[in-house]
Amino acid sequence: MTSSDAELARLLSDARDWANQDPDPATAATLSELIRLTDGGVAAARQELADSFSGTLQFGTAGLRAALGPGPNRMNRVVVRRAAAGFTAFLTNAVEKVSPGTRPRAVVGYDARYNSDIFAEETAAILTEAGVETFLMPAALPTPLLAYAVRALECDGGVMVTASHNPPQDNGYKVYLGRHAVEESGRGAQIVAPYDALIAAKIDAVGALDSIVLAADGWTVLNPSIATEYQGAVAALAVPEHFPARGLKIVLTPMHGVGGETAVAVLNAAGFDDVTLVAEQAQPDPDFPTVNFPNPEEPGALDLALEAATRKNADIVIANDPDADRAAVAAKDPATGAWRMLRGDEVGALLGAHVVARQAAGGEAPAGVFANSIVSSRLLARIAAAAGYAHEETLTGFKWIARVPGLVYGYEEALGYCVAPSLVRDKDGISAAVLIAELAAAAKAEGKTIFDTLDELYLVHGLHASDQLSIRVADLGLLDAMMNRLRVSPPESFGGSGVEAVTDLAVGTEQLPPTEGLLYLTRDLSRVIIRPSGTEPKLKCYLEVIRSVDSAAELPAARDAARAALDNVLADVREALGL
Repeated sequence: MTSSDAELARLLSDARDWANQDPDPATAATLSELIRLTDGGVAAARQELADSFSGTLQFGTAGLRAALGPGPNRMNRVVVRRAAAGFTAFLTNAVEKVSPGTRPRAVVGYDARYNSDIFAEETAAILTEAGVETFLMPAALPTPLLAYAVRALECDGGVMVTASHNPPQDNGYKVYLGRHAVEESGRGAQIVAPYDALIAAKIDAVGALDSIVLAADGWTVLNPSIATEYQGAVAALAVPEHFPARGLKIVLTPMHGVGGETAVAVLNAAGFDDVTLVAEQAQPDPDFPTVNFPNPEEPGALDLALEAATRKNADIVIANDPDADRAAVAAKDPATGAWRMLRGDEVGALLGAHVVARQAAGGEAPAGVFANSIVSSRLLARIAAAAGYAHEETLTGFKWIARVPGLVYGYEEALGYCVAPSLVRDKDGISAAVLIAELAAAAKAEGKTIFDTLDELYLVHGLHASDQLSIRVADLGLLDAMMNRLRVSPPESFGGSGVEAVTDLAVGTEQLPPTEGLLYLTRDLSRVIIRPSGTEPKLKCYLEVIRSVDSAAELPAARDAARAALDNVLADVREALGL
């Protein structure tokens, strides 16, 4: 027998063993068909089968996320049961260490993707069997509502079954810690190291599948009032006594996700009653039929919303991703007369300035911390400093931003905003929508647009222009090769400006724990950050240039100059990477 024959025999044996124990008849049938086709010599089937069994899906700080299907390298009921058993073991141990004799509490939520409800219910059954007091969300609801429930119900842990804005074939498993399971700054936030490794070790220690026992009942399906409570708390963020304007026409799309009903209810309760849902995308649909990729950042994703906005003569478009933890904003740019989606950094700055204005209007002295991820714009730091607030940069991801002590407001450029950390210690596209509507209505009442508000920030703090370059690779080894190329042959300049400082983020700094990436700062304050994506086979490059502007008349020329500078920096980044 050749080595290839032996590998095939082993693969087929592993697959048959899996099919025999699979509790899901659908994935068992899929696997049986793959086995039959592979045994019959169909190359594509063998490749799919080999990938499904090429390894075990690894649990990390993002939990689990992968395509649905049979095998240890896919999202399915076997993988989820093992993850739930491992998380349950971690949670009970963590609570016992801190508060011996205390019964752990956990809440489980889910979106409307395929199998999300099944994965959630089986997780609840495993937690319950182990003695954890377990709450299950009453329906498919947004991720921020699960994060809210972890704190509101004083839970020790939470699980959200969602793949956020991933393609339709994916699903995921996101973990939060609370009350007794984590330090104060992380209660209600997503996990970070070392908790990911500790949970992963418990998952690895789980025995045979038939050793995982699921309770037949005993968990509590929460009353729909949990959603009503969240809606009321988020709507109450609006401050009409200081920002009374409500004359705003909003077009909203939940992108076939679970946020539509909640977002409309919250906006209406906050006084914004002219909200039009994009009809074709209003209801949850796990196939996401009208978009190629259910991510507001993707080209074409907002086309239907912009068409609706044009028909309605709307003032603003707000788009949530399918689990509603992110928010995108589009408006008609007065410079061109065309609708344009704002970059995450632009919305991040607008919200930061609005948080400052809200605090000042309420007579509150500056207190607390503004924060953003290291790859986000430096404009928020200038806004915070000018207003007397502290500011911190964190690693990429809201699991880090949410942990900043004293956080008042935080954001990341990938459309994530935390405007109410006392309610939701995570990014929340629905609470962000309330403040976006409030600031847009205030601008309209003064005869301005949000672009005018942005220009006012640029006149005070400098024009900050950013761009990104993402390089997708088929071989993950290429990411290491490109990073090594930069370290061996470091660039001397970007966009004609000499590199004055290089920070190897892999070494870590006084403020940041180690993470793979390189940060370059040039003489004219242009910044380049290059890092591998944490969730996709991509190398991501983040660029920012800053230009001083003395008057509104100079803004058009400054924008053109900034765009030209970004293009030059982009060209140099490509050259440095050998592209």
